[in-house]
Amino acid sequence: MSIIDIELKHKKYKIHIEKGILNTIGEHIAELYTGKNIVLITDWNVEKFYLERVCISLEKSGFNIKYISIKPGEQSKTLSMLQEVYEKFCDYGLKRGDLIISLGGGVVGDLAGFAAATYLRGIKYVQIPTSLLAQVDSSIGGKVAVDLPYGKNLVGSFYHPEAVFIDSEVLQTLDKKFFNDGMSEIIKYGLIRDRSISDTVLKYDNKEEILKNIEEIIYKCCSIKKNIVENDERDRGERMLLNFGHTLGHCIEKYFNYEIYTHGEAVAIGMAHITKKSEELGITEKGAYDYIKGVLQKYELPFEMPDVGYSELFEAINYDKKAEDNAINLVLLAKVGEGKIININMDDIEKYIV
Repeated sequence: MSIIDIELKHKKYKIHIEKGILNTIGEHIAELYTGKNIVLITDWNVEKFYLERVCISLEKSGFNIKYISIKPGEQSKTLSMLQEVYEKFCDYGLKRGDLIISLGGGVVGDLAGFAAATYLRGIKYVQIPTSLLAQVDSSIGGKVAVDLPYGKNLVGSFYHPEAVFIDSEVLQTLDKKFFNDGMSEIIKYGLIRDRSISDTVLKYDNKEEILKNIEEIIYKCCSIKKNIVENDERDRGERMLLNFGHTLGHCIEKYFNYEIYTHGEAVAIGMAHITKKSEELGITEKGAYDYIKGVLQKYELPFEMPDVGYSELFEAINYDKKAEDNAINLVLLAKVGEGKIININMDDIEKYIV
């Protein structure tokens, strides 16, 4: 097992990375939680594959388990679904001293984390991410949120789990589309901080080859995020680098009502397009766009801007969390492996996107 320690001023917790850890999850939970009652939140897809296995392990360790299963997809990350979760908590008699477990991808993790942060003013929770994207990114760092019709993650908080348990074995059941979705976030880490990551995934020929080496890749990505989050937990400086491709990506997701592009696909477009423009503006070293295009194509990820109404995109960008006082902090590359944050006037945003 590989363990990464997250050490913040007010909170410490561990990321556990081990193939097959789901089979002994009850023993690991018992080491950090002395109560008996657990409410587990998952989605319909993950429920079919892993809920029974996790519940059996937890029950063997003496826990009482109740669960909530939601419809998969970004459309479930809403205030109305959050209310349904709260109501289930009430039905189950969930108390402040009980535990919530998130078993799923980024949507489940964000929703469960925000529910944990807000119900009874805070209940402890654990992340068990089952998608590649969640394993390398969204389950770590304490960002939890739901969406509004105006944009993504507009209602949220910083609320860290008691632990994160990553089982790479669950990636075997990921549909190719959603495996590649997670590869987009892995590529992002290579582009903003450690080129060896994106160079490495470029040399693999198929999913099976990647899975043989996936724990090392996950460890590298989680280590980068650990260091960034410890330096800037509240997303006021360096942590913005993790949003490379996301400003445009979130707008693309919303524009198509979260139905055409997955999060990773939209971020892939955002990374490629913003780099193409920043190269043209002389901000990014020449050749970066072609490099990004090549690695995205390797994993069948989109890189070209779809046909969109730019006025609607600009309107959505105004709700971006990095926008303040008619300016926005935009994440660009100086070169492959080196991200940078520049502050631009919102009146100039057009030249970086159109």
